[in-house]
Amino acid sequence: MLKELYIKNLAIIEEAVIPFGEHFNVFTGETGAGKSILINGINSVLGQRVTKDIVRSGCDKAVITAFFTDLSEECCQRLDSMGISHEEGQLTLSREIRSDGGSTARINGKATAVALLKEVTEGLVNIHGQHDNRILMETERHIDILDRFGGLEKQIEAYRQEFRELQTVSRRLRSKSIEYKEKRERADKLNEAVKEIGEAAPKEREDERLAEELSEAQNAEYILEGLYFAGNSLNGEEGSAAEIISQAKRRLEDLSDLTDRYAALTERLESVRIELVDIAEDIERSTSGIDNDPGRLAALSARSDTLEYLKDKYGPDLEDVRKHFESAKAELAEQDDLSSVLEELTAKRTELLHRVSVKAKELSAERERTAERFAEAVEGELSFLDMPGVKIKARITHGNLTEKGMDSVEFLISANRGEELRPLAKTASGGELSRIMLALKNVIPDEAHTMIFDEIDTGVSGRAAQKIAVKLKNVSRSRQVLCVTHLPQIAAAADDHLLIEKKSDDSRTYTHVTPLDREGRRKEIARIMVGESITPTALENADELMDSFERSKT
Repeated sequence: MLKELYIKNLAIIEEAVIPFGEHFNVFTGETGAGKSILINGINSVLGQRVTKDIVRSGCDKAVITAFFTDLSEECCQRLDSMGISHEEGQLTLSREIRSDGGSTARINGKATAVALLKEVTEGLVNIHGQHDNRILMETERHIDILDRFGGLEKQIEAYRQEFRELQTVSRRLRSKSIEYKEKRERADKLNEAVKEIGEAAPKEREDERLAEELSEAQNAEYILEGLYFAGNSLNGEEGSAAEIISQAKRRLEDLSDLTDRYAALTERLESVRIELVDIAEDIERSTSGIDNDPGRLAALSARSDTLEYLKDKYGPDLEDVRKHFESAKAELAEQDDLSSVLEELTAKRTELLHRVSVKAKELSAERERTAERFAEAVEGELSFLDMPGVKIKARITHGNLTEKGMDSVEFLISANRGEELRPLAKTASGGELSRIMLALKNVIPDEAHTMIFDEIDTGVSGRAAQKIAVKLKNVSRSRQVLCVTHLPQIAAAADDHLLIEKKSDDSRTYTHVTPLDREGRRKEIARIMVGESITPTALENADELMDSFERSKT
């Protein structure tokens, strides 16, 4: 439990040491006196977020220290797992908030991360403020309340583990399916390339040679005409170059009877004639290599078109086409076969979906049973809290699988007999919400040994206030209760009463926290009843209220 709270330079509290009893503690005081500041101070040592504005004006820092004793076994086990000492079941938590916005924390005097405070104090203190009523206004939170009431945490966690595994497998299956599709599309393109290039089987530099052959085939007739003309010109009948050279040679030979001077020229002419005849024969042989067949021209044109198509698609050069062919074959050979992986993942997802669905149905059935007990328990609490005609129902609807199962839960309420059940979030008043939340605090298991209620009496008065006081008193018999209140009935039920007062001198405003004795409580409860002008009747009524709770102890 929270044994003592030390505060220095927190808002308008200059310095205060606040002791707490082990049962029912109340804070009272005028509006603005600083009661909420105490709750903010407790929140800060529990690791909650605070701002630099909380530091008292003109001070460098605010310091809040909480001293806890009689720690529960669960809390001690958690501290042991964190390596935090707790001699004699005691724990000291401190928080410093600097005016520049910085913050430091200490556990048992040793510096630590602020975030660790929240982890250490989990289950140590449960604070309920007016804002907590918003939980009831948020329909999506109703399922959590029902599950906590039913103690379904382990069952939900078992389901959640299976559901998360299903999500993981489903994500992997989607990823692998996309990968498989991409690889299949890639494989289709690779197979197309291998097929097209493989069937064409282009040779090295074939396109260059083919260009020459195609040009020759396209101009075969013209080439033949040229060759025939050149051959006849060199070694034909009358008028050919060979015949003319032969004539020249014969004339030089006629001169040989007169002189040897032209013998060498004669030999040279003979050599030229022989060369011309040889060239002419080569030209004649060349004509036999010229194919003027239209079919061949068509074949060469078709082959050229094929190579140009391949170069356009896989080139730009024919050598690039040949390289693409080899790389495509190699890539196809290396591709993983994902089909077996997909089959395995699909089977696993199907199995997990079945298991998760079964667990979700079991969880849903358990919630249906829990909803009946929940309604009965809450109605019983609310009947005591002066809402005897109230009807509560946890309406469960089924939908898609989520981390919380297949259910959605919404609380319905009928505040008066004869009225139909309507959504609680839309119809409950502020006073009803406060009493419903108090009822939930009583019926839902909570390991926290210290419970703090910040103005749970909002919108409540008269007999309902008396009932809330009795309920809080009952709760305090098994755990420590701290309550900020404006109601005399709740103040009268306290075992320990702290008065929060705001006082001012010529320069500053100060908040004082004073533990009240019997007489002090009497006056303060009377003040709450009638204001500053306390009457003897108000004092008598205060005595009667306190006496009624004193008598209830016996």
